[in-house]
Amino acid sequence: MALPEPSGRLDRRALCRAVLADRGDMLVIAGLGAPAWDITAVGDCAANLPLWGGMGGAAMIGLGLALAQPLRRVLVITGDGEMLMGLGSLATIAVTRPPNLAILVQDNEHYGETGMQATHTHHGVDLVAMARGAGFARTLLVTRPEQVPDLRAAIHGAGLLFALAKIGAGAPPPVLPPRDGAFLQARLRETILGPAAHHQS
Repeated sequence: MALPEPSGRLDRRALCRAVLADRGDMLVIAGLGAPAWDITAVGDCAANLPLWGGMGGAAMIGLGLALAQPLRRVLVITGDGEMLMGLGSLATIAVTRPPNLAILVQDNEHYGETGMQATHTHHGVDLVAMARGAGFARTLLVTRPEQVPDLRAAIHGAGLLFALAKIGAGAPPPVLPPRDGAFLQARLRETILGPAAHHQS
């Protein structure tokens, strides 16, 4: 269970561990920074694509993967700062409505990569309301540990989902994924398409 930090908010790494337990063949895209470190801390694997750059693009990468692999569940885990940069993606995803895509925003209300400046969510911007306004039929706001099982069930179930979890601003030690973007892309492609994928143009 994603136990709270002393602040009373969820511990982001415990949350990630709970969400990814027994994930099966789920494909996971992680936004740069903390989400990428968190999925790696839970367990680096070929079905993960942790992003080292392209801030604002995690949700759209998830959309592309979900459309290309309609039989696989795709999860995007990203932060509030990254999601704020990619707000337009919510409209595109809601219109496209891929039933195999889930987006989880870990919202600590800070830009962790640039000095912990407050993001707009700290000042009241509501990303869940924005997702609803874009057309997401199912949204979840998670603020307490007892809500995590329902979050996990929604992520692992069917249907398009936008979820946001309020997490503490604590910073556990980074667990860095491989840094080579070409390697990360190639191993994900191979786990989806098989060993012969790297021989195809």
